[in-house]
Amino acid sequence: METRKMKHCCIVVAALLIGVWLSAIPVLAADTPDAWITMKTKNALMTADDVSTSDLNVDTVNGVVTLHGKVPNEGEKTKAERVAAKIDGAKSVKNLLQIVPNARREVVERADGEVKNAVEAAFKANRRVADSGIKVASVNKGVVLLSGKTNSLEAHLEAVQVANAVKGVRRVATEVEVASNT
Repeated sequence: METRKMKHCCIVVAALLIGVWLSAIPVLAADTPDAWITMKTKNALMTADDVSTSDLNVDTVNGVVTLHGKVPNEGEKTKAERVAAKIDGAKSVKNLLQIVPNARREVVERADGEVKNAVEAAFKANRRVADSGIKVASVNKGVVLLSGKTNSLEAHLEAVQVANAVKGVRRVATEVEVASNT
């Protein structure tokens, strides 16, 4: 009889532990930090085809991503919203982008070799990017491809921003691996 009570107690305790563990799963899968969502969204938008990011801003509060600024047409507004909605941790997207034609920055014609050298020089001048492990893999018709591995999402975003600011860069694409989400 004593053994039977012990087995019953063990089953009850095991069931309680499983119940406690299952109820803790939402806590373990805590909400993604807003700053991380914002950085991932900015990075995704800056490297997306056909989205002008020169007048585009991103804010995140409690997982709700808000896009604001200016884009030249409805297609870019829609694409920006789709890109933002795919970010892990984004619960919803408020698209407050305004359509203002001709919001594109002036395109400067420059040879790809010149663009690559200018981006590499800009990377060297930026301490966070210079030490990040991120490199310019190639430049083709003004499209800069970044590669490498980094431990910092902030450095990845900064590298994209630095490259995007160089005259002659039409777009930045990235194959950079980020080792952590910090």
